[in-house]
Amino acid sequence: MKIFIKDATIVNEGLSFKGSLLIVDGIIKFIFKDCISEENTGADTIIDASDLILIPGIIDDHVHFREPGLTHKADIHSETAAAAAGGVTSFMDMPNTVPNATAICSLEKKYEAAKKKSLINYSFYLGATNHNLDEILKITAENICGIKIFMGSSTGNMLVDDEKNMEKIFEQSPALIAVHCENENIIKNNAEYFKSRFGNDIPFEFHDKIRTREACITSTEHAIALARKYDSRLHILHVSTAREVEMLAACNANKRISSETCPHYLWFSNSDYQSMKGLIKCNPSIKTQADRDALRHAIAHGIINIVSTDHAPHLLNEKSNSYLNCPSGLPSVQHSLNVMLELVRKNILTVETLVECMCHNPARIFSIKDRGFIREGYKADIVLINPNMKWQVDKSNILYKCAWSPFENTVFNYKVTHTFVNGNLVYDNGNIYENVKGERLIFEKTR
Repeated sequence: MKIFIKDATIVNEGLSFKGSLLIVDGIIKFIFKDCISEENTGADTIIDASDLILIPGIIDDHVHFREPGLTHKADIHSETAAAAAGGVTSFMDMPNTVPNATAICSLEKKYEAAKKKSLINYSFYLGATNHNLDEILKITAENICGIKIFMGSSTGNMLVDDEKNMEKIFEQSPALIAVHCENENIIKNNAEYFKSRFGNDIPFEFHDKIRTREACITSTEHAIALARKYDSRLHILHVSTAREVEMLAACNANKRISSETCPHYLWFSNSDYQSMKGLIKCNPSIKTQADRDALRHAIAHGIINIVSTDHAPHLLNEKSNSYLNCPSGLPSVQHSLNVMLELVRKNILTVETLVECMCHNPARIFSIKDRGFIREGYKADIVLINPNMKWQVDKSNILYKCAWSPFENTVFNYKVTHTFVNGNLVYDNGNIYENVKGERLIFEKTR
């Protein structure tokens, strides 16, 4: 099968240029920077992309697709359809499902499910606990994206608070360690204080006063100290504060410590709690405008490496509960690229930087084989974007199984038109092609 995408504005490896691609059997065969007659390509399918932007597929290294055990909220099929509509071609899913993916056998069951159901490429983290070091040591790093450590509470029995065990994981893990950094004791003490003030009716605007900046900073300091002590490969998830940005800037020379933030920390601030309430309740909390601006600066200047979603859907009736009964997390995998493109439109970052932090850096940091770049010989994970197509997020175009979005009623100015996964068209102007299946991601480096 040959596909010729002609005359696109290709954004790749710091450059934007007019060019064309020839895809043969799922692989980028040729990149043409000069005009070429489509008749000479022998293509079966020709797409005129003269008014479109072409980028590598988004690699989202942090999602919660809820399968198994929580499939009333989301599942691999529903969320990969939404992801494809948003230009995401690969995902890495977290272990706090039911049961928790804390053993190799449970992890492989998730891979089997994805093989049958996922429309895009996939990998899964093994979850750490206080008691599963033996399972962690069984990992083959080429086949699994990493180890997930919750230093703050999560679904199930996955809080790692045994310091001796934590040190052993940092010392011995054969794979990248991805860490949720929040100090549990600080959070518990803050929660008790606000319960004493408000009882069960804590206003949502106090979420960032419970899950505070200090809870994040203290925990991130701890993780960085352990990584330095053991020369661990550390990835700090969903950074949310300006102080963490300063800490990460000081780590920039250490290529074994990387980090990410999420679209909601770049878009919202704590001033939005009053109107959005539980819809933007997430962990870590969304914080001040100053924190948001520091995160934007950090992405624009390469201090934070990746923008991922922490896509964590819950049902709307759950998110409509009172503060203490409202679960944390929000869906965003369909809209993350659009949020970032709006920051491009506002001159907060460049489109080249967007591609760096959503495509190239996830591939580099996780050492993903043959993806994340527009290169000859690489898998044809490709997204086409119309830069002049306004559209509004509403219930009719939301593909999440939970059927809502914190970006509802937002008007975006860019629109994903086509998403290719391994050279197969999975999304085309509103249409999802169900016959396409993703592949298991392969990682080239060990610890």
